[in-house]
Amino acid sequence: MNKPLLAALSSLAIAGVGAAPAVAAPQAKAAAAVTVNFAGTVSLSNCSGSVIRFPNSADTDPALVLTNGHCLETGFPAPGQVITGQSSSRSFGLLNASGSRVGTLRANQVVYSTMTDTDVTIYRTTTTYAAIRSTYGISPLTVQDTHPTAGTAIKVVSGYWKRTYSCNIDGFVYRLKEGDWTWKDSARYTSACNTIGGTSGSPVIDTSTGKVVAVNNTGNEDGERCTENNPCEVDESGNVTVRQGINYAEETYLIPACFTTGNKLNLSAAGCALPKP
Repeated sequence: MNKPLLAALSSLAIAGVGAAPAVAAPQAKAAAAVTVNFAGTVSLSNCSGSVIRFPNSADTDPALVLTNGHCLETGFPAPGQVITGQSSSRSFGLLNASGSRVGTLRANQVVYSTMTDTDVTIYRTTTTYAAIRSTYGISPLTVQDTHPTAGTAIKVVSGYWKRTYSCNIDGFVYRLKEGDWTWKDSARYTSACNTIGGTSGSPVIDTSTGKVVAVNNTGNEDGERCTENNPCEVDESGNVTVRQGINYAEETYLIPACFTTGNKLNLSAAGCALPKP
């Protein structure tokens, strides 16, 4: 996993702060590219995240925050575990376009959290999208409800570090295995997105649409095979590939189908394919 702060600081102490660039090498944008900045991203105590909405969300719905399953404040969900409706009072630092903290949002519930098949936590906050926009002038990021494509230009936007990484989706991994956890259909970055600890939970944004297509979660740090902090790729035939220094994200297109009117979770909804408790 792109571990929380403690592991990040340890890595920086060993490698030197200069080893992790504040901004990845710039890439040429397509003519239709939108401006991607920090607006709508959040900082957690140990991770990054973003305020998200779905295509059918209403302005009056309670605002949701997306981060990783392994960023959950009560600890990593066990393999096979799915958490829903858990009480939470976690706070999030809301950032504006330039990365300045302009306010604090607070959760009242862990709506959904798992590290099985994917690596996501979704929090419900005590406020609405309309109230956030009225108070701070900030709109949520929209989660794309279709599968991303290889070659897509992306930015990984870390509210924790206030850093942006620019690269492309290199391809998709049938199974990504790390320690006791296995994730399905993960997105692999090209090498320019060398994310570090604390970037966990960052939204992965398609630069042509401005929509969230994945959530940043891990990378192979040491070249080890399928161990914690060293995920390995497993294909349909069981062949294992290790790519040291390459980082990954979990796609988010499956999530919108599991939320209905009022941003309410419904794991029995037609088309919902998220893991169930």
